Formats: sequence, structure tokens, C-alpha cells
Amino acid sequence: MALNPIPLLGGKSVHCINEQQMAEAVRLVEKDPATSEKIGLRLKELEAELTRNERAALAFVIIQRLKDSARQFS
Repeated sequence: MALNPIPLLGGKSVHCINEQQMAEAVRLVEKDPATSEKIGLRLKELEAELTRNERAALAFVIIQRLKDSARQFS
């Protein structure tokens, strides 16, 4: 039996991203002198090389790994 893939590009989510967290992330990418160039270059490469669905998968995996690593230190 074939499994239907779960869409990653929208819909309901059990995770939420705080607006302040999103604003800080954008600031780090666009305005922070210590991080904007490094993150911005990687982001441009990923956006050029990966499909939208692949970028969504990567985002979810990064979030999961961040959650997992936070548990190690709590």
C-alpha cells in the first residue's frame, strides 16, 4: 500500500513561531553585522539549490534538532 506524502507547505501545525522570534530571526539575517552575511549567503545558496518543499523539510528538521539539543541542556 502506497503512503500519501504529508504536505509541508501549509495547513495546520502543532508548532507555533512567536512573532518576536521571527522578527529576531529576520534581523539576524538582514541587519546584524555579525551574522547577516554568513546566514544570508547560505540562505541564497539553499534557495537556489532546493525546491520549496525541500526547504520546508530542511526547516522542520532544523527546528526538530534545535528542540532536541535544547532538551540535552535542560
